[in-house]
Amino acid sequence: MLDRKPQSTYGMNNANRLRFERKADMSANNTDLGHGDTVAAWTTVSAIMLASVFVTAGIWFASNLLIVVGVALTLGGLVAGVVLKKAGYGKGGSKTKSKH
Repeated sequence: MLDRKPQSTYGMNNANRLRFERKADMSANNTDLGHGDTVAAWTTVSAIMLASVFVTAGIWFASNLLIVVGVALTLGGLVAGVVLKKAGYGKGGSKTKSKH
């Protein structure tokens, strides 16, 4: 006979056991990384999302001007994010609401 220790997943089918184990693993890692809740992050992401609209429209309408505008917005958003982070509006910056 097999000598098994009683487990909380005993009697569960494989799908439910995997769900249970995954949920336990996810709740064990509760470190808050603070992704995306700074002015620098929101500015960068917003600019890049807007840029993707311009590039998509440029490809759709075969307009080089829209594609160039989209690429310029992407680069501008990245530069703005770096500048804002160095100015204290990034994660852990002096001008952010919450310190992570």
